[in-house]
Amino acid sequence: MAEIQLTKGITEKDVPEVRLTRARDKSSGTATFIFSDPTVFKEGNTDEVTGLHLIDEEGEIVSREVKAKFIDGKPTTVEALYVMEGEAKWDRFMRFMERYAKDHGLGFQKA
Repeated sequence: MAEIQLTKGITEKDVPEVRLTRARDKSSGTATFIFSDPTVFKEGNTDEVTGLHLIDEEGEIVSREVKAKFIDGKPTTVEALYVMEGEAKWDRFMRFMERYAKDHGLGFQKA
């Protein structure tokens, strides 16, 4: 089962919006994850965001480029960025996303 964690060890229940970009020469790409109602901000939760952890049967992909957005001093959303250098990292990421989409009943929509 493919899952996303913002706090290591706790599965994120909020399914993010994911935006992908890729260089024309396929040398690099980025994935931006936007969590609009992340579990980590639920009332009573004291866990800290430790990064973006994408976990599946092949292992774990980690990004530390994570930031929270605040409204009236309260955290509301989390935005995480994963940068992929090279085609192998892109392919690995896409395999994770295919598993995650299948496990969560999601589809792909080209912009």
